[in-house]
Amino acid sequence: MALRVGIIGAGSIGCYVGGSLLMGGAEVSFLGRERIAAVAAEHGLRITDFRGLDHHLTSAQLWFYTDIAAMADRDCVIVTVKSGDTAAVAADLAKVLNTRTIVISLQNGVGNAAVLQQAMPNNRVLPGMIGFNVLEGDKGCFHAGTDGEVIIQDTPIAQELAGFFAASGTPFETHADMPSVLWSKLLLNLNNPINALSGLGLKEELSQRGYRLCLAALQREALAAISAANIPIQKLTAVPARWLPAVLSLPDFVFKRLAQPMLAIDPLARSSMWEDLQRGRKTEVEWLNGEVLRLAADYGIAAPINARVRELIQLAEQGGRKDYSADELLAAIRA
Repeated sequence: MALRVGIIGAGSIGCYVGGSLLMGGAEVSFLGRERIAAVAAEHGLRITDFRGLDHHLTSAQLWFYTDIAAMADRDCVIVTVKSGDTAAVAADLAKVLNTRTIVISLQNGVGNAAVLQQAMPNNRVLPGMIGFNVLEGDKGCFHAGTDGEVIIQDTPIAQELAGFFAASGTPFETHADMPSVLWSKLLLNLNNPINALSGLGLKEELSQRGYRLCLAALQREALAAISAANIPIQKLTAVPARWLPAVLSLPDFVFKRLAQPMLAIDPLARSSMWEDLQRGRKTEVEWLNGEVLRLAADYGIAAPINARVRELIQLAEQGGRKDYSADELLAAIRA
């Protein structure tokens, strides 16, 4: 019998992950907003990536629900909701899941699995992360525009999922030290607010040194806190994590030559935080820059750049600017 998977929060990431698993033969049920359910009913789902994947799933192939009770029979559920919704979703899942159901968090930030575990102490909860950006397009299209992989805590269920992801060519790994992986991923996710405030595609933003200097400043503060906490850092990109601020600070012509893999990005790709601001949704800044600030405070370390960027995103959520030029944003965070 096929593995029964539930996608909890079928937005951009959830639809892409669920579609990839469906390609591999898993039995997938999607839980999402009525808007996405209506799009899926009319158009089905189309998952594409910058490598050339283009696969359409018809509406007849999809089981899409808006009631969480439909997840009760799943062997595992993959949680892809925004971090701010984790506690509420965890409380709802606790009411309907069998204790044999395995719960996997594929979310930004470092603490979501702990929130899920607290609400469901009798279920196995696994931390995971997704290292590429997915942008929702028209007519049910979900496009992965950057390189990266899915990584889940090394367990038998994770190894089973690897076979289902293989059909779509989605890079997949298991790892024994997921807290280290999540903090390493958070370093990369610190570009999300920079991208959101630039108003540009990821490739165009990262091609400009001023924006990269903003990101480098955020990462230096984060690395100081991570080092104080003795958290190991994993290499998730071609550039070792501790070298990232120095590499990002290079002049444009040197950066484009030496860090070409970092610019292997579809011109359409943008961060999830940019998408949240465009749709008028609350962002995950508290689970990115906010996590850096909390870790830094635990060790008596200042992180004023992360505090300032969090402030600028919060202002943008309230209708403030989200179209800074590189020089303007660099000046704003240094002010």
